[in-house]
Amino acid sequence: MASIKEESSIKVFGGWQKVFSHDSKELGCCMKFGVFIPPQAESGPVPVVYWLSGLTCSEQNFITKAGSQQHAAKYGFLVVAPDTSPRGCNIEGEEESWDFGTGAGFYIDATEEKWKKNYRMYSYITKELPDVIAANFKIESDKASIMGHSMGGHGALICALKNPGQYKSVSAFSPICNPINCPWGVKAFTGYLGAENKDAWKEYDACELAKKYSGPPLEIFVDQGKSDNFLSQGQLLPDNLVGACAAGGVQIVLRMQEDYDHSYYFISTFMGEHFDHHAKFLKA
Repeated sequence: MASIKEESSIKVFGGWQKVFSHDSKELGCCMKFGVFIPPQAESGPVPVVYWLSGLTCSEQNFITKAGSQQHAAKYGFLVVAPDTSPRGCNIEGEEESWDFGTGAGFYIDATEEKWKKNYRMYSYITKELPDVIAANFKIESDKASIMGHSMGGHGALICALKNPGQYKSVSAFSPICNPINCPWGVKAFTGYLGAENKDAWKEYDACELAKKYSGPPLEIFVDQGKSDNFLSQGQLLPDNLVGACAAGGVQIVLRMQEDYDHSYYFISTFMGEHFDHHAKFLKA
């Protein structure tokens, strides 16, 4: 059994919001992740939903601000919220900016020399963390979904599109939809994957992946605030994702929400509807 350490435990909505830590082999450091254990887990295995957070976040932002526990308790979902990057690796430059390095792992496996040992968030999310969860919690092994916000929305989309069938459903709030064509993505991909390795960039871009998707039917559900300042700055590019899904035959529902911004106020407002979306597939 993968070894984990309980860091905190709080009773909420009949279940338990816990935080655990473990030594990650993929990332070469100690990582924390939040787990909401619903009351239904006392009776047997439950589906699992993974949440991926955005730039500058840790496992704390989602579990304290999103209001997810009440919805997870309603459906009996175990919800896993990992950190967004390795911590304390002492890599030169990892603390220099808020949108690269610490808190900004971008859910990819780095290939550039300085970063490739530790910055392997894609493999951590899709391989190591699910193994840790399966070894320590009562879950239905064939019922997992994934969701996220901003950088984490990008992460959720690419994890679902790159691993057909691993996740029953996917949803996102304000995702970075087309990172190879936005400032955040270009900065991250240049640093982690190399300026010249554009083919590798495409393998972590939801638009590029949607165009060539071949797998079980996948319905992408996205909420985007119309007053999101990062939308107006060209960082998110949801229309590009809609076009890519049309080209690849991937079903997508994009809802543009009047007056809402990029914050957890926005996320918490529509969180219940995202759990409704996942329940259609996890409870089928």
